[in-house]
Amino acid sequence: MRREKPSSPDVSGGMPPSWTALAPGVHVHPDHATLLSLLDRAPFRRAHLIAWILASGGTFLDGFSVFMLGMAIPLVRQDLALTATDVGLLGSALLAGAIVGASVGGRLADHVGRKPVLIGTMFVAGFAAAAAAAARDAAGLVAALVVLGAGIGMDFPASSSYIAECMPRRDRGRVMVATIAAQAVGMVVASRVASTVFSHTADLGAWRILFFAAAAVGGAFGLARTLLGESPRWLMGVGRNREAVRAIARFVRDGSEGKEALEALAARLADTPVRASRLPSGNRPPGFLALFHRAYLRRTVLSTLPWFFMDVATYGVGLFTAVLLSSLHLGQGTRSLSARLEVLARGSGDLDVFLLLGFLVGMWAVPRFGRIRMQLAGFLGMAFGAGLLLWATAFPPESPVHFALVVAGFVVFNLAMNAGPNSTTYILPAELFPTRLRATGSGFAAAAAKGGATLGVFLIPLVQNAFGLRAVLGLLLAASLLGFGSTWAFRVDDRVRTLEEHQAADLP
Repeated sequence: MRREKPSSPDVSGGMPPSWTALAPGVHVHPDHATLLSLLDRAPFRRAHLIAWILASGGTFLDGFSVFMLGMAIPLVRQDLALTATDVGLLGSALLAGAIVGASVGGRLADHVGRKPVLIGTMFVAGFAAAAAAAARDAAGLVAALVVLGAGIGMDFPASSSYIAECMPRRDRGRVMVATIAAQAVGMVVASRVASTVFSHTADLGAWRILFFAAAAVGGAFGLARTLLGESPRWLMGVGRNREAVRAIARFVRDGSEGKEALEALAARLADTPVRASRLPSGNRPPGFLALFHRAYLRRTVLSTLPWFFMDVATYGVGLFTAVLLSSLHLGQGTRSLSARLEVLARGSGDLDVFLLLGFLVGMWAVPRFGRIRMQLAGFLGMAFGAGLLLWATAFPPESPVHFALVVAGFVVFNLAMNAGPNSTTYILPAELFPTRLRATGSGFAAAAAKGGATLGVFLIPLVQNAFGLRAVLGLLLAASLLGFGSTWAFRVDDRVRTLEEHQAADLP
């Protein structure tokens, strides 16, 4: 006798009586409920570790590329005889590309799957970095950097969605913090690569080696990601249940008996899709405008505004870290440009270690205290760190008090940023939106963040030239407080839940 395919539940009320309620307003087929429970309750295994390492490639390459660009600009400026306008375009090209890439990558990952985007982005980024290394003029270099930024930007929503959908519930927050922490790891590794390059050559063309290194990183991750399976939740969302159970088998159990049980579930499900969303059910993925549906508008604002304000501060400072360290007289006693850059690269890398310390705190604190609490606390800590830096300007540069306040301010700012907003803004979009809209929402939030980063990159040098360092630090302080205010105004209940429970009708 032919089994009749169950219909999709209607979130507005009616659903087949046999469907399982995961949360108020969230009902799925019982076999889907079983598969989702297996994913959420699985012990953390080697398969999870491999998935995390490979999915972290985009954030690693992001930090690696941003650092390398900061180190390359002084050399490129002389080697290609760049104008001030050219330098400004170089500083913003990576971020401008990321804005477009994040928006496109999110929509693409919701339509074609996470894995194709994860693979394609790394090859695009690797090719673009190689093109940047081979550039002969400013126009070619800017164009290559825009494409490099687009590749990295496309990766953000795909990787965050993939990690959120594959990890066990109790480990999801911790692993997602570790994923964005790869950004800081990329910066530290880049600092060591750059300092090694500068210690072996004084050639102005050494900047090409830096971009070739980024190309190698992108190509390596692109090849390695072919080993990944597709996201089980995305596969279930489009009704590809046989593929979904094979993907789940990687994470949950070994042995033929367990695999046979999973195959039996897939056979009963046939091509029935999961529909766990606040939006009315349908066969097509919701469009971009669904982010502004009343069911998700609050979550869209919460996912975008705080991340925007954080990146106004952090990306602007991060890209010009070498310049800021130079103002602290690091490398002052050296003569050649390459020697100064070697010292600055090492100094920047040592400073970036505090980013890693912040992420380590976040890996413990975010699951324990919640995403919203840590985001609020982190923004306040950033404001305090910026305040210490502002206070330091009241003392002469040679004063021990000035030096102590500068060190304390940077340490506090970096620790607070990474223990809080830099971790939580990456997590929230991937948790708050449903599977069919997850990458789109994450991509929109990442694009808004890169918009804030671009604004910071433009504003910081302009404000410093027009009004001085105090005004720059005042801008960082204001951005941190605005991040706190927007988080507080649009906060949601942030208790640890399954991704499907986050779609409950009774949640803000």
